[in-house]
Amino acid sequence: MRFSLTFLTMTLLVALAAPPLLLAQDSIPRCTTVEPASGKVGTEFVVTGENLSKDTVAKLYLTDGTADIEIPMSEQTATTIKAKIPNSAKVGERYKLMILTKGKEPKLIEQPVRFEIE
Repeated sequence: MRFSLTFLTMTLLVALAAPPLLLAQDSIPRCTTVEPASGKVGTEFVVTGENLSKDTVAKLYLTDGTADIEIPMSEQTATTIKAKIPNSAKVGERYKLMILTKGKEPKLIEQPVRFEIE
């Protein structure tokens, strides 16, 4: 009987704790596409994905793995970010997009999409 009560209590605690953890994972920003995939300095592009709103994404960067270039965002919705390639981007470089999240513990998250500077 004692084992059953302990097991039941633990199961109840896990059931109550799991939904907030799952919801927290859902709010992680994720980029799936960038259009166009290449362009010159000043080119406007649109990033499409999930959880890209002003509530979850603080900043957008281009990164080559060593240096990061902040990209000013002109528009943000839950599924899109519009921005322009900054003057500091290097011609011929193929950058990954990187997001700085908002919240108590901001994180830099490299995204699986790239943009090539012509």
